[in-house]
Amino acid sequence: MGMTARVLAIDAGNSKTDVAVLAPDGTVLSTARGGGFRPHAAGTEQALDTVAKAVTTAFTTAGVSTADHLSACLANADFPFEEEQLTTALRARGWATTVKVRNDTFAILRAGTTEPRGVAVVCGAGINCVGMRPDGRTARFPALGRISGDWGGGWGLAEEALWHAARAEDGRGEPTTLTRTLPAHFHLPSMYALIEALHREHIEPARRHELTPVLFTTAAAGDPTARALIDRMADEVATMATVALTRLDLLNEETPVLLGGGVLAAAHPQLDTGIRTLLSARAPKAVPQVVTASPVLGAALLGLDDVEAPTAAQARTRQHYEP
Repeated sequence: MGMTARVLAIDAGNSKTDVAVLAPDGTVLSTARGGGFRPHAAGTEQALDTVAKAVTTAFTTAGVSTADHLSACLANADFPFEEEQLTTALRARGWATTVKVRNDTFAILRAGTTEPRGVAVVCGAGINCVGMRPDGRTARFPALGRISGDWGGGWGLAEEALWHAARAEDGRGEPTTLTRTLPAHFHLPSMYALIEALHREHIEPARRHELTPVLFTTAAAGDPTARALIDRMADEVATMATVALTRLDLLNEETPVLLGGGVLAAAHPQLDTGIRTLLSARAPKAVPQVVTASPVLGAALLGLDDVEAPTAAQARTRQHYEP
């Protein structure tokens, strides 16, 4: 121990944290995985304690004690003041000489591009979109849910599916086979039974996200209500991407639009085709592609950007994750 790495890269999402330690030439010296990063629920310091376990493991495996630079892409870093608070907290940990904090969506954007230029839409539990140019300009959204104008994401789709199915069963809404497929997932006979089970927490609230794949399966079988929800999700993704491209003056330039997160990475045919069709009409120069690489690659590449590492170092890091 006692040696120093060039970059410590952290990608910390709500469900997991990935860490990578890089040598000056871009070689990945070690990696580690830890629990989710939820500062709003647990408090900043307790959330960073979870990250610290993965960092300690990665440092120990790499045989180093610190890094020159820390590139941290963190969930819930949605506003500049949150980035500043997290930067201060990370500096206090003493893991690196310099620290740069970004929202975790930037990691997916950088993982899918050869330079820091493009737009990324991430659809996991929620939905978010960011864009960046090499000159440092960015486009972003608060991404706090309905209060910031968001719609969809895995959690949002599950909620919408439940809403439509409940109304269909009791007569307030149009018929939909979601009234059968959603409760059947939990081996229940009706929406009434599912509603009661969720209300009484006989089914853990977090398990609602399991209904998103059920929605896609129901849509693929031809149910009009389910298909309409998928179409609306496609419209939301295309809208966010087009707005970000417009803000960055990239609408008329060939620009990558990266699609990431569990919902988009699954490449559901209806959703994927819908997004591409809408983008071709609204932003013809956009080049959509699904990103399946680990987001920590993006955090690592952003770190190498920050320290002005040579192209060969970038390529070596990428090769580790995309051999």
